[in-house]
Amino acid sequence: MQYSQLSTRICIPYAVSLQPKTTWNRPKFNNEKSTVGHCTRVPRNANMEKLQSGYLFPEICMREFEHSQKYPQAGLIRLGVGDTTEPIPDIITSAMAEHAHALSTVQGYRGYGAEQGDTALRKAIAETFYRDVGVKANEVFVSDGAQCDISRLQMLMGPNVSVAVQDPSFPGYIDSSVIVGQAGMFQDENGKYENIVYMKCGHENNFFPDLSTTSRTDIIFFCSPNNPTGYAASRQQLQQLVEFAKANGSIIVYDSAYATYISDESPKSIFEIPGAKEVAIEVSSFSKFAGFTGVRLGWTVVPEELLYLNGFPVIKDYNRIVCTCFNGASSVAQAGGLACLSKDGYRALSAVVDYYKGNAGIIADAFASLGLKVYGGKNAPYVWVHFPGMSSWDIFSEILEKTHIVTVPGRGFGPGGEEYIRVSAFGQRERILEASRRLKNLYK
Repeated sequence: MQYSQLSTRICIPYAVSLQPKTTWNRPKFNNEKSTVGHCTRVPRNANMEKLQSGYLFPEICMREFEHSQKYPQAGLIRLGVGDTTEPIPDIITSAMAEHAHALSTVQGYRGYGAEQGDTALRKAIAETFYRDVGVKANEVFVSDGAQCDISRLQMLMGPNVSVAVQDPSFPGYIDSSVIVGQAGMFQDENGKYENIVYMKCGHENNFFPDLSTTSRTDIIFFCSPNNPTGYAASRQQLQQLVEFAKANGSIIVYDSAYATYISDESPKSIFEIPGAKEVAIEVSSFSKFAGFTGVRLGWTVVPEELLYLNGFPVIKDYNRIVCTCFNGASSVAQAGGLACLSKDGYRALSAVVDYYKGNAGIIADAFASLGLKVYGGKNAPYVWVHFPGMSSWDIFSEILEKTHIVTVPGRGFGPGGEEYIRVSAFGQRERILEASRRLKNLYK
């Protein structure tokens, strides 16, 4: 969609007896026209009004689009939104193509599948990623991606729970908390929502919160390796987190979407920690390790041992949410997921992951050569770069304007991201090398 073709509908109340009109001060896109349209008598969801500006990544895409219109010959390099770029290995796409073709035959046609996912795929996920930690296939719920599952989990928990997030963290945790009514009002003075606990996770505390000063909450969102910092929590740190959750009667929602990028001894699953099955749910995804950002496939593990205050199993309520709100992941995508977890498929994907990690090393070296502090890039496909004393949006704008490279301002991940930018390692190698050259010329 071309932004120049968008129009804003500005509503005028039908009668003075209706709700008082409010003003929405969203700036217009270039050449955007305003029109007058009919208003219903349905009030807007008050929680939606609490969201701050636009969601981060569409905002980045909008600025990227405007820049490409301004400099059409600049050779824009996209290292912002974390979208994979390398082709999916043939062994996986062939399995999807075969399954899709079978749907055109009487023998091969299948309609609805189980909402929880294909039995063979659930079993393969449990055996591939959780073999040594006791996760059973029936505890695995296949989905259309981790981000969708985060919203389903928010629906499961409802508006009356308290929430903690890492700061900085993936914005989906906070925005979904706002939408379901957990967050309270936004505080302009500190850039935080009043009812969300922000757990500072910066280089000064080794990217792990000081749990001795962290308030008790019902839900703790925790991502490792972390997006955006790229830091993978150590076993000792995760032991502390599990113990903290147990002591406080909390549930950890653990996002392991980047676990396949871990290169050291850091745990790849929260369930490697003893006792975690009593306090944690894990969400994960095929997007970043299999290139399924467009195919859409993920999973959530809800252990049978996880219980509510009244002793009722969480898994039973989550199963109800899934059956009510979701008709199951695409059977074609699930056929691809099963191929991903075959011996040859997994080997092929590991090579692609190594390719992206090589890109991350190139980017990290480029910034480090300029004397900047660089974090991440070893256990995740993201590099987290510190520009002391500078606004992250100013850094983003300067790099985009002068080098035609798209990054992501750290402030978009929370107050703790100020002075940083996140740089994605998803890209073709020649473009990564060109980005390295441009950056070195800018800051030399």
